[in-house]
Amino acid sequence: MQLTGIHHLTAVTADAPRNHAFYTQALGMRLVKKTVNQDDVSAYHLFYADGKASPGTDITFFDWPVERERRGTHSISQTALRVNGEKALQWWQDRFKSLDIRSEAIAERDGRLTVDFEDFEGQRLSLVDDGGQGEVHPWEQSPVPVEYQIRGLGPIRISVPKLDRTARVLTEAMDMRVAREYRVGDTPVHVFEMGQGGPAAELHVAVEPGLSPARPGAGGVHHVAFRTPNEQTYQECWERLQSLRAPSSGPVDRYYFRSLYFREPNGILFEIATDGPGFATDEPMDKLGESLALPPFLEPRRAQIEAGLKPL
Repeated sequence: MQLTGIHHLTAVTADAPRNHAFYTQALGMRLVKKTVNQDDVSAYHLFYADGKASPGTDITFFDWPVERERRGTHSISQTALRVNGEKALQWWQDRFKSLDIRSEAIAERDGRLTVDFEDFEGQRLSLVDDGGQGEVHPWEQSPVPVEYQIRGLGPIRISVPKLDRTARVLTEAMDMRVAREYRVGDTPVHVFEMGQGGPAAELHVAVEPGLSPARPGAGGVHHVAFRTPNEQTYQECWERLQSLRAPSSGPVDRYYFRSLYFREPNGILFEIATDGPGFATDEPMDKLGESLALPPFLEPRRAQIEAGLKPL
């Protein structure tokens, strides 16, 4: 499989208006697509990203009226957001304090400076110094100064009770590379990398056999998606899963990208998504996220769908 990094991560909120305020105002990310869950049109699907809605920068949310997540293993347990430099982390610490956002001190983890924090529902997040790697596309209307803005996603950490079967899927089916290992307290964390590597292209696997399985809910994560460049590489990913007789969704057209869903052996939902066509397919780049966007097959139901959604 030709995977180049993290594409997006989709989490769960039970309060879309407050979620929108937190990610756009507190974190300064751009709402690049306001749409609905294509499989449950009663729920918003909100995408927050960089100024150009670049693949690999969006954290997204389904809005479902559910209880809080019960933390545990068999889950995606932490989402990192990349910033550039220790000065940026210090700026964010001050901002978190001024906004009464729960956060930890700057610490070094896996050789990178990080600040752990949580949103209002306990979504476990981290800011990671990426050393200025890769392209950056700031959002001019962000309340966060350009030099301190969130640059994108990665790495993502998952929790499993045993490593072996997950590692086999990552390396033999998905062609990830074993990079290194580190510890968080007593917990071993194994790093797998894609493409050119680096924080935007890493999956960190924490082995936590003493934890009970997580119960999904608000403040938890639904799935993580990995980037593949184009239709050809996407088709090759599908063919690989077929050759391995791995259960999957089969090809799914999400209009803004093509998707393919499957679960690793511990039940964690993975998605493979193409970089294109992108979010400017049905809206001008300078108007992204300003109105409810629906893929063509849902457009005839617009009035009904809009009536069932809460204003943001």
